[in-house]
Formats: sequence, structure tokens, C-alpha cells
Amino acid sequence: MTNQPIRSVAIVGGGTAGWMAAATLSQSFPHLNGSIRLIESEEIGTVGVGEATIPPIIEYLRTHGIDENELIRKTQATFKLGIEFKDWRRAGHSYIHPFGPTGAPLRGVPFYTYWHKCAHAGTAAPLDVYSLQAMAARDARFARPTPRQHSPLATLVYALHLDAKRFATYLRGYAEARGVRRTEGKVRSVALRGEDGFIDSLTLESGERIGADLYIDCTGFRGLLIEGALHTGYEDWTHWLPCDRAIAVACERTGPLSSHTLAKARDVGWQWRIPLQNRVGNGYVYSSQFMADDAAETALLGSLEGRPLREPLRLRFTTGRRRKSWNRNCVAIGLSAGFLEPLESTGIHLIQRGLFVLLKLFPDRNFHPRDIEEYNRQLAFDYERARDFLVAHYHFTERDGPFWAQCRATELPESLRERLELFANYGRLMRDENELFSVQSWFHMLIGQGARSAGYDPFADSVGPNPQAALDDVRAVIASCAATLPTHEQFIRQHCRAAAE
Repeated sequence: MTNQPIRSVAIVGGGTAGWMAAATLSQSFPHLNGSIRLIESEEIGTVGVGEATIPPIIEYLRTHGIDENELIRKTQATFKLGIEFKDWRRAGHSYIHPFGPTGAPLRGVPFYTYWHKCAHAGTAAPLDVYSLQAMAARDARFARPTPRQHSPLATLVYALHLDAKRFATYLRGYAEARGVRRTEGKVRSVALRGEDGFIDSLTLESGERIGADLYIDCTGFRGLLIEGALHTGYEDWTHWLPCDRAIAVACERTGPLSSHTLAKARDVGWQWRIPLQNRVGNGYVYSSQFMADDAAETALLGSLEGRPLREPLRLRFTTGRRRKSWNRNCVAIGLSAGFLEPLESTGIHLIQRGLFVLLKLFPDRNFHPRDIEEYNRQLAFDYERARDFLVAHYHFTERDGPFWAQCRATELPESLRERLELFANYGRLMRDENELFSVQSWFHMLIGQGARSAGYDPFADSVGPNPQAALDDVRAVIASCAATLPTHEQFIRQHCRAAAE
């Protein structure tokens, strides 16, 4: 078989997805210098509200040689140690889903396993107090990991809150410096090859015709190429995740610079708070079946901590994914591939994941079907397991009201039902090594939401009769380490404060 390398790539759509794709491909395939073209129109706005990330974004920046402090200054970013879920289990209750490790194993037994034994005995403290990230977030503290061995300070794991539009602009500069060409314009039509249905070319409203070997669809919810031209189909998951609307608005920041995202449950859906250096991003995610748009906007504006900085942006979406993320010679990245509400900040990560798997299975002009099938299998798995994690938040709740009652009553996806049945016996959790959310993340979320098991894992008995002493030691060490950290505001002021605007 003769190898036929890809000679040209056309990325349709900018925003975070488009410019992440351009940056990644320009770095990974320098021989395509000048042959990667991104087409976008200033007249078509981007969603631009996905401002919270999860820890893999840090590896993305390092892989691309991006100076983290510079990026933070350019994007008004802040640091993120986890997500606080307020009022989700019931009004007045709060827990944090932290990044990084919680506790430490004891004689080969995972921390959550022997913590669970003590919890059944009624002697364990809440999980938060055994996590350095959670305790630092509670006090609005932050530091990067230190090189100290055998210290929790060496295990600090973090992500970023950032301005998505500024992030896209930063990546544009990165990509263009590596040969990516940007074309301003709208796609008027898409021509397919008669013999195999592959995309042959795009025609812009200007009349220019653009052809490429590989097309990347970053056109957002509409999926101009993957759906509009190739009619790939879409799996609707609204019956599991009923929220189908969001309203977003930025406001002045009046409180301390918190080092975590806040997700607060409301009568219908939930509200986010994302702190940046120069403002706070806010949004209300809700179901149109239970709340009118005007009522949601009024509720959001009435809960802001400071003056709104723009008119609220209204978004409509259908939670789900394309039946194929890769169809023929077109790969959908970002919202073109699927949408999961931003409850666990997975949006930018799923862009990153789509690009990572594409690099592993990057085609030549033969476009072998087996490679395409494997890509679609992996991306379907990623979306479905992340979906299950979100669904569990809605399933385990004691909140009143018709919206939450419907969420509790909804039949679960089979993959989630099987996982929860396993947990219900001894608190056991199993996961595939490629899943996004770790066993620890599942445990923090399920315990935080009020899920309970009939007993504890018998493996916990192998640590001896008194694991409580180990818990007490962990708690003391975590409290001591957290107290040494500077405030989030102090850290940013010292290392990466953005210039005044």
C-alpha cells in the first residue's frame, strides 16, 4: 500500500475549538506549513462562555510550549482547584469535587475504601477535609506544586478559569506563527464527490473555492459540514439531561478571588460562577419545559454580585452527540461533535480529547474505515461516560419541585445503572483506564450527592482494626499544609497578574 500523506487541511469555524485545532495541527505537522487554513467570519459569533477547564488543559499548554504565566495574563485567567456544588443534595448543603489526590493509601488499600469503613461507623469527617485542593478552595488559597517529597504540597493539581475569546485569540497568534492561514468569510456551499460522498470543496460567499484533503468542522451546534453536508445524525440525550437552555452574563467582581468554580442548584437547573481577574462569569442552565426564558434571565440578573457588564446571552442546545464524530474526510471537534452542559467543565477538555485521538489516528488520503471506526468508538465512549457522570448529579438529590422530581424518576443509562448497582453493595467503583473521571471523582460526587451503600468493602478490614488513626493523621497534615498556602489573590499578584484595562 502506498502512503499518501495529507497535503492540506481546512478548518471551518474559529473560536476555542477552531484555534485549538489549528494550534495542535500546526505544531504536530510542521510539513503542512501554509497548508492549514482556517475559515471564520467575524459576523458569526462564538459561544465563548466555556471559561472553566479541568487539569488536562495544563498538559495541553506544556505540550505546546506555551508559557502558562503569559497565557494567564493575556486571558485574565485564574486558577481552579475544583468545583463546589452548593444546594445540589439539598438546600444548605455543600461539597467540593476537588482535583488531585484525596488522602493516602494505607497498606495498599485506597483511601476512599478505608474512609468508607469509618464513615459506616460514623467516625469519619467529611471527605473535603482530607483533600488539600478542597481545603485550599474553601479558604480561597492557591499555590503550584512544590518539589518537596512526601508532602501533599507536591501533589497539588489545578486547572484554569479563562476568558474563552481571549484564549482563542492567543491560540490564533500561536497557530499563525506556525503557518496557519486565516480566511475571513462564510461558507456558501459544500460540494461532495460523486463517487464516495467525501467533501470535495467549499465555496465561500466571496465566490472563492477552497479544497482540502481533510476538513475539520468547528462550526458549533449547527455542524455545517458534519451535519449540514454529510447528514451524520445526532443522538439526543435530553431525556437524561433535561436542561436545554442557558443564559450567560459577566458582572463586576466584588468578593474575594475564589480558587474554584461554583455550581449552585436552583429550582430549575443550576447556576455557575467563574471568577476571572477582571470580572465574574455567570450563567443559568435550565429546562424550557419548566421555566420561561424571561423568568430565567430575571432570576440570573437578580443573583449577581455586581453590575452586569453586558446584555445577557441566551443559548439553546440539545444535549447529545453526533452519531459519528468522524465521517468520511470530515472530523467534528467541539460543539460540532456534541454538547454536554458545563456542569463539570468538560467542554474544552472534549475539544482537547478529540484532537488527541485524531493525532493518534491521523489519516493519510486513503482514509481507512477501520481507523475512522476506532476514532468514533473512542469519542463515543468519552462522551457517554462523561454524560453518565453528569446524570448522576441529577439522579441523587433530595431537592423538591417538579423539575428535580422528574430528574430522580428518569430511567438511567445502562452503563450508569450498572456502575451504581456495584456501588450500592459495598461502595465499590470500577472504571476503564481511558475514562475521564477517576474513581476518586466518582466517590466525591456520589458521597457529596448523598448516595449510600449497604456496606463497606471488606478489603478495608486488611488495614487493621483502627483506620481512624490514619484518617486523623491525614486530616491534620492537610490542614497544616493548606494553612501555609498564600491566598489566590496574593499568588496571582506575585506571579501572573494581568495588566490593567
